[in-house]
Amino acid sequence: MKFKICGMLIPENIIKVSELNPDYLGFIFWKKSPRYFKNRIPTLNKKIKLTGIFVDETLDEIKKQIKIHKLNAVQLHGNEGPLICEKIKMFGVECIKAFSINKDFNFNQVKNYENVCDYFLFDTKGKLPGGNSFKFDWRLLENYDFSKPFILSGGISIKDISEIKEIIKSNLPIHAIDVNSKFEIRPGKKNIELLKNFKLNLFK
Repeated sequence: MKFKICGMLIPENIIKVSELNPDYLGFIFWKKSPRYFKNRIPTLNKKIKLTGIFVDETLDEIKKQIKIHKLNAVQLHGNEGPLICEKIKMFGVECIKAFSINKDFNFNQVKNYENVCDYFLFDTKGKLPGGNSFKFDWRLLENYDFSKPFILSGGISIKDISEIKEIIKSNLPIHAIDVNSKFEIRPGKKNIELLKNFKLNLFK
């Protein structure tokens, strides 16, 4: 299982977080986000997959950011259809399609995306794209009948380690755990010690 840290913002903090060797680091290219990334990504360990997060962005802009930042993956958090995912794949990057989950979510909605993206990402439905800093009811994942691996996201905190370990035992195809706001000192500045503790206890 992989470890993804999203909402990176401050260059010095990015370097310190990268020293924890996460598998993915996420950079948000959505202007309405408090973690909107406008800097240059520092030179990091090439094993870390640099992931750009976009919300209903144009293909030209996504392609531009891939080139500027040498992104390895693109995460789509809006209403992008399967055709957009297919075109993203043609840019030579991983494609992650996010879905916002609540009790009314029908997992059949993901079916048309199975063959055009590498991973799904499930987070919490709220007012904004993204997890909105709180968890959805993970029991809903029992309704997931597809083989496509997914990334679990949405308000995950250090208090969730035991519950995550139980979900792993369920044999669901979890590709990665994605964390963000619950590991911050302020928006975009990650708490290194908290992240280190989380990784040590979950991935040991």
